[in-house]
Amino acid sequence: MAAGMPSVELCRGINGLDKVVLREAKGCSAEVYLYGGQVTSWKNIYGEELLFVSSKATFKLPKAIRGGIPICFPQFGSHGALELHGFARNRFWSIDTNPPTFPAHSVTKTFVDLILKPSDKDTKIWPHSYEFRLRVALARGGALILTSRIRNTNTDGRPFSFTFAFQTYFSVSDISEVRVEGLETLDYLDNLKEKQRFTEQGDALTFESEVEKIYLSTPMKIAILDHEKKSTFVLLKDGLPDAVVWNPWDKKAKALADFGYDEYKHMLCVEAAAIEKPITLKPGQEWKGTQELSTVPSSYCSGQLDPQKVLQG
Repeated sequence: MAAGMPSVELCRGINGLDKVVLREAKGCSAEVYLYGGQVTSWKNIYGEELLFVSSKATFKLPKAIRGGIPICFPQFGSHGALELHGFARNRFWSIDTNPPTFPAHSVTKTFVDLILKPSDKDTKIWPHSYEFRLRVALARGGALILTSRIRNTNTDGRPFSFTFAFQTYFSVSDISEVRVEGLETLDYLDNLKEKQRFTEQGDALTFESEVEKIYLSTPMKIAILDHEKKSTFVLLKDGLPDAVVWNPWDKKAKALADFGYDEYKHMLCVEAAAIEKPITLKPGQEWKGTQELSTVPSSYCSGQLDPQKVLQG
């Protein structure tokens, strides 16, 4: 187990792209690429990778990096002139030299502040002025915290609306051994059935085929239980009422050029999002959305872990 002083280091990553490496004193770490403002690695104190990145991810323009935590803004999905999931995930972000103040209780020494502003290219397809600030932080216990702040800086008095998602790719041992707790009995839009609205019937989500659902008005906490690893991811969110669950399964995975043949077995996207009701900001207004990821050990082999203890913890 590695140990030392917390550190934040700017260095070169794949294809010479700039990335920031965060390391906490007990040995957990995270990597954030300035391309996409995208977290591509989150490791625990044992050096185990907790996020999935495809072996075929390209790490080059104009493609978004396949895996980690892409940021979907100013839209989730595909609509109008904007590209799929918007443009934030395949633009170059900058280190933010004048970040907003955070509450004292949230202060951690291991973080990086990034900022994205519109380019001339972007304003042609989405004609608005904004500042998108992102803080990626590692808490002392190893939790990974992403905080987005989006401000309308239009000078012509126009409001704008957007949808948003932290498209988190969790690394799992085997998709058939995974359960998601906290979304049962909720309404969802099924993207595989032309966004028809249904109500979740199962006691928990398990996976046997392709899934792409947008759950509505979800709780603050969602648990992703990996039976084989005997470990549970806890997703805690604020300002993000919806949650997307996605796995392409075999047929769609084969159709994705930047996705490995059998890699769908080892990933699951559970995404904190704001999709059903777009967020509207008047000039000068700011929206904030936060996602905190952590892991807890699951001391079970027979499926008897009480998810409510995780969800209420």
